[in-house]
Amino acid sequence: MHEGRILLAVTAFNPQRWYELLSASRRVTLEPDGPADPSITYAVVWKQRPNLLAKLPNLRAIFSIGAGVDHIFTDPGLPDVPVVRVVADNLTQYMTEYVAWRVLDHHRQGFLYRAQQARKIWHEPPQRTANDISVGIMGLGTLGRAAANALKSLGFEVNGWSRREQTVDGVATFSGDKGLVPFLNATDILVVLLPLTPATRSIITYNLLRELRRRNGLGGAVLINVGRGKLQSDADIFRALEDGTLKEASLDVFETEPLPQASPLWGHPRVFITPHAAATSDPNHLVKPMLDQMEAFERGEPLKNVVDVEAGY
Repeated sequence: MHEGRILLAVTAFNPQRWYELLSASRRVTLEPDGPADPSITYAVVWKQRPNLLAKLPNLRAIFSIGAGVDHIFTDPGLPDVPVVRVVADNLTQYMTEYVAWRVLDHHRQGFLYRAQQARKIWHEPPQRTANDISVGIMGLGTLGRAAANALKSLGFEVNGWSRREQTVDGVATFSGDKGLVPFLNATDILVVLLPLTPATRSIITYNLLRELRRRNGLGGAVLINVGRGKLQSDADIFRALEDGTLKEASLDVFETEPLPQASPLWGHPRVFITPHAAATSDPNHLVKPMLDQMEAFERGEPLKNVVDVEAGY
């Protein structure tokens, strides 16, 4: 058994399965022995309690249970150690499936057909081909690139926007403030896969949605947000749906989660809602990459997928 212990610090769900899998290879605890526990060498966290990690003298790295890391940076006592994002094939696969599913449902007029079925209407509307539709992906990290490749394989035109300049084969890429409006103007279906940072918080506003292209075979612009809820204004999305700025939306994340019962988005006929379920963090697939990273780090190899603390992702 390795020296040192892993602190498994999570809130909002039962960590039992994570504990079992981590414990198979390492010593694990759910609570440190005091605020300056010298035995803790790694922390595996999800929305850890504030200041829990601040005084651990031998902490070497922090691992996020989820793809997002913004929950870690809300801690005012976050120590100066590497923060590692979880990257695993199954997490990427889940997200790619979700994005492809929602893009295809909007493209193939799922909302219209479901409404027709409820009214027993037999009518086939005109259908455009995928290469007539431009899907714009905001965020070109691991998840965004995988989604872009899947959508290209289905025949869609794909655009990408990121804070920093990126190159992706077969994708028209835009970057920074100067590239945002041109990117939106060339996009029919907007897929949001951005991390939540100070620069991206509340980026999905009514004014941003107004820049989306609406002269297309879909009959209007579409929003799909599978990033973080606080990237968007729920009220602005509702406004955009009501006045025709948006034709439809698929939303997996919201400003407040669970989505309040009083939200008008629940009953909107052109909104598809899922409960932050696009890419669930499965310990059966995610624990091994974490343990492998720890082993490699102890052999002197550099950690992978380390977060740029200044950028927040």
